[in-house]
Amino acid sequence: MPMTVVVTRDVEDRYRGFLSSVMLELAPGVYTGPRLSRAVRERVWRVLSDWHCELQRGAIVMTWRETTAPGGQGVLVLGETRRILADVDGVLLVKRELG
Repeated sequence: MPMTVVVTRDVEDRYRGFLSSVMLELAPGVYTGPRLSRAVRERVWRVLSDWHCELQRGAIVMTWRETTAPGGQGVLVLGETRRILADVDGVLLVKRELG
């Protein structure tokens, strides 16, 4: 089971309570789960997605080791970020939006 990391920005307190119940909050808005199964990761993402759809505030990024994904890393994003992920020859790169 790969390490899962979730980073939240400008979201309601309910996210913190929920994520803290299944992951360790290492720093404000940064959560890790060293042994989350795929099923648990998908359930966590479903809850986060449902809430974000309802509340429409902030941004959330989830990442984990995914050997079949570009760069070997799975990434899911909710909300607007200033970064754009780009697959360049099988390597994930981050481009920052200027402005």
